[in-house]
Amino acid sequence: MRTLVIVPTYNEAESIRSIIDRIRRAVPEADILIVDDGSPDGTGGIADELAARDAHIDVLHRPEKAGLGAAYLHGFARAFEGGYEAVVEIDADGSHDPAELPAMLGLLESGPGDLVIGSRWVDGGRVVNWPWPRRAISRSGNRYARWMLRSSIHDLTAGFRAYRTSALRGLDRAVVSSQGYCFQVELAWRVESAGGAVLEHPIAFVERENGSSKMGPGIVAEALVRVTGWGLSARFGRGPIHREATP
Repeated sequence: MRTLVIVPTYNEAESIRSIIDRIRRAVPEADILIVDDGSPDGTGGIADELAARDAHIDVLHRPEKAGLGAAYLHGFARAFEGGYEAVVEIDADGSHDPAELPAMLGLLESGPGDLVIGSRWVDGGRVVNWPWPRRAISRSGNRYARWMLRSSIHDLTAGFRAYRTSALRGLDRAVVSSQGYCFQVELAWRVESAGGAVLEHPIAFVERENGSSKMGPGIVAEALVRVTGWGLSARFGRGPIHREATP
């Protein structure tokens, strides 16, 4: 499948070279789009240097930090324009191992899936170097979202994913409402709600070694409020997508 790997960046100068090299080695035939939100640490300039040396790499510069969701939506638009069959989401900090991509893309191509999630919370999945409070927040947050949205997905907040591009059509700014990490929850839920097949591939998520996490209390609060609202709206048939309850 013609694949575009989207790598959103903001202040990832310490890790961008390494993650791009690992992606290129894992899926050498894929193209890479780095979406940089005006990083003040020079990440955008490094990305330009990488693109100048490799025809498989392109860079989209945005003038300011406008959110993870907006970055990915810009990337999806490029994928539609370029006729790609698959789109990958991956973090720039090295937490996701690109070596898992051949297996994830293989599942997408050979199976019934419209979305393959690199999952921490299925059998065989795990997190490395996380303190127990963060582990507890992630697990409980996923359980709450799964219950509230009546979803069968174990890791709704996961950021390592491979989509069949056709499953993303129509999920543009007019539909997808969240711009933080809650974007991941919303997008997976919308694909599932529209009848798309979602598969989960176990991965090891490794806490970043360089830079600082973008996760903060505001992101958690946004997710809690939005998930609760979506769940209540869907249950009463007033949400943007009305879906039957999952047994």
